[in-house]
Amino acid sequence: MKQATIRNLHRDLGYFYIGLIISFAFSGILMNHREMWHPEKYTIETQSIDVKLPEENQINDEYAENFAKELGIKDKFRRQMVKKGSFKISFEKHDVEIDMKTGKGEIVSFNKTPIISQAMKLHKNTSNWWIYYSDIFGISLIIIAVTGALMIKVGNKTFSKRGWKLAAAGLLVPLLILLFV
Repeated sequence: MKQATIRNLHRDLGYFYIGLIISFAFSGILMNHREMWHPEKYTIETQSIDVKLPEENQINDEYAENFAKELGIKDKFRRQMVKKGSFKISFEKHDVEIDMKTGKGEIVSFNKTPIISQAMKLHKNTSNWWIYYSDIFGISLIIIAVTGALMIKVGNKTFSKRGWKLAAAGLLVPLLILLFV
């Protein structure tokens, strides 16, 4: 392949995907930290509740959905779980958390955070057209990486003299994480 063709392909794919690269990077950072804070949600209202819960072995999805109706929550049910002594129910626009021993808890009502919520959808979208587009994007990122490595042909900063060492170091980090984390 000619040097000009490699450079043009690298440049044009980079230009075409710059918005998606930035969007994926931004939403990926948000997804990495979703357990520490709720990047998709901002709180509108918090309501304290005091209820009597059944034994843990009687709590299931059906119980959680019926219990939510009793609390006045008319929202899309996502999941329920008992973890570290708390009964938690997650909905589209509400979170409920109740201490299993005391029955004291709260209902948090929220809306989705504009822009952040939409950006995070990129990482969670499972429609066929998005999957195919993402596959093409992934292949294009490989092409961008390979053409970037091949662009410099002369000097001491070529892939064969210096670039392969940096590429190997870059591969080492994910490999170490896969092996030890």
